[in-house]
Amino acid sequence: MRLYYVYILASRPGGALYVGVTNDLPRRVWEHRTGRGSAHTRRYRINHLVYYESYQSIADAIQRETSIKRWPRAWKTNLILSMNPTWRDLYEELNT
Repeated sequence: MRLYYVYILASRPGGALYVGVTNDLPRRVWEHRTGRGSAHTRRYRINHLVYYESYQSIADAIQRETSIKRWPRAWKTNLILSMNPTWRDLYEELNT
């Protein structure tokens, strides 16, 4: 079964945010970290994975990504804090 992920990257705790969707979360975060992600993440050095959710349907994942992108920043911050109150980088946990 294939999973799809909605994820949030941050430049630092409380810093610039990026919301994305992918079917391979470790690969996509690695792309952002090595400058192969979006121009926005490259420019603002947004490369710390601070939040993610998984979905079985790409349509559901895209709908959730679109919703989160439209949210006020405070809502996005609260979403991150609900899963990751210290804003730690979750990337290392993906590969264990």
